[in-house]
Order: sequence, then structure tokens, then C-alpha cells
Amino acid sequence: MANISFMLTTEQIRRGTKDVTRRLGWESLRPGTLLTACVKCMGLKAGEQVQRIREIRIVSVRREPLQSMVDDPPYGQHEAIREGFPELTGAQFVEMFCREMKCRPETIVTRIEFSYDINNAEKFLF
Repeated sequence: MANISFMLTTEQIRRGTKDVTRRLGWESLRPGTLLTACVKCMGLKAGEQVQRIREIRIVSVRREPLQSMVDDPPYGQHEAIREGFPELTGAQFVEMFCREMKCRPETIVTRIEFSYDINNAEKFLF
């Protein structure tokens, strides 16, 4: 099973308050895929090990510009909540994402929706 890092949102994953993530790359990910959510998967120092958090199942994958969270404030607010940041507006989330990922609001990202219920296959969009 492949790993996916949630270094900036580890606590949201542990609490189960995040069910959407935006990523640069991951275009070939498909609904139904099982992944292991980890604290950090790459760039480990000598002796460090992958810290697994929990398994997730991918529900849907689509590409969209980050800017859509700014252009449509209700959508942006809803998505910021699903990303695990209920205290941020969509615009604030995009600003944070761009700062952390060194990209721009016009960047096309992969929006990944996932579930913690890895056994309930009928919920997933294939």
C-alpha cells in the first residue's frame, strides 16, 4: 500500500476532521485506492522511520485551480473546513497552501477526497 504524507495536518487526520486534501501531482490516483496516511514519507533522515497514522480510501479525484476557492467564497469556506481548517476562509487557505507549497493561486492542483471507512466500498465513486 502506498503512503501519503500529512505532515502539516497530522492532527486533523488523527481526529478524522479532514476528508479532502489538495496536492501538486497525484494525477494518476484513482477512486477506490487504499493509501496509508503518514506523518512524513519522504526526506527522512538516517534512522528515521515512516510514522503511519491510519489507512484511507480514495473517494474522488479531480483537477482544479486553487483560485476556485477564492472565486467562489462559499465553496472556498466549505473546502477549507473539509481540509481541516474551519478557522480559515477559502482565500486564507489558498494563501497558506501557496506559501507552504511554493505555488500560485492559478496553479492547477489535484483535489483528493477520501474516507476513513475503508471497508464500505458502496460509498466510493468508481
